[in-house]
Amino acid sequence: MNKPVAHFDERLVDLIKAALAEDTGDGDHSSLSSISADVRGKAVLKIKQDGILAGVQVAEKIFRHREPSVAFHSRKKDGEAMRSGETAFEVEGTVHTILICERLVLNCMQRMSGIASLTHQYVEQIKGYASKILDTRKTTPNFRLLEKEAVRIGGGHNHRFGLYDMIMLKDNHIDYCGGIEKALLRAYRYVQEVKPGLKIEVEVRTLNDVREVLKTGKADRILLDNFNPEQLKQALDIIQQKLETEASGGINLENIRAYAATGVDFLSIGALIHQAKSLDLSLKALTVDNRQLTIDNGE
Repeated sequence: MNKPVAHFDERLVDLIKAALAEDTGDGDHSSLSSISADVRGKAVLKIKQDGILAGVQVAEKIFRHREPSVAFHSRKKDGEAMRSGETAFEVEGTVHTILICERLVLNCMQRMSGIASLTHQYVEQIKGYASKILDTRKTTPNFRLLEKEAVRIGGGHNHRFGLYDMIMLKDNHIDYCGGIEKALLRAYRYVQEVKPGLKIEVEVRTLNDVREVLKTGKADRILLDNFNPEQLKQALDIIQQKLETEASGGINLENIRAYAATGVDFLSIGALIHQAKSLDLSLKALTVDNRQLTIDNGE
């Protein structure tokens, strides 16, 4: 797997704070009204659907953010194949902490495991080819951090995290600016004067666009949008590895091998995130004699 996004832990703390504040408001009155604050308990995360597990480390950070002294024991690791009936982790702490954190933990892990599982399917489809699978910015607002982390856990690679860590001149930028050459020259000058080292990627829609990008010599990567595999191969023959190459648009599990066979460097797929389905996980309370009681996850 590639490296997580910069400052992941700090960003995760901010996400946890905001999510818990959204959920608890002025207090978890269900727990406050029925269970003493000093009562301790145990719970296990039960897997109810096959796939790729993601979010175990996130779950631990959520529980520890609320109660640093909790005992957290992982039974499986992020990125491992999971099977229905297995246990992902066991946590022990105050019952209030378990109950307050359980929905956030499940929401994160179910979503992340769905994304990691779908990403893994795409990665498996192109085994043996050099192309790398990328995610996109087609993410859930304020949840991008964990959605991109799930792609990474599933074996994919992260594209830029946001608008700030790469220049990507897409069709609208080019049209507003007045053409590919003008947009690239202005972007290149901006990098030299304002943000040295920032990479420039440019989207193209035709083979003539490809030639124009090469003529300017100012791009680091070229995004070949909505090219079919045959058109993509023609474009790569023109580029001759002078730039990094990326293909996007219309790529799915059925045709991704044909795209990878062209030799393109990257395959960006928004569906890794926006088409992924959450997987079924359940947090179960353990009684004193270690019998399991299902915490109500139906909300």
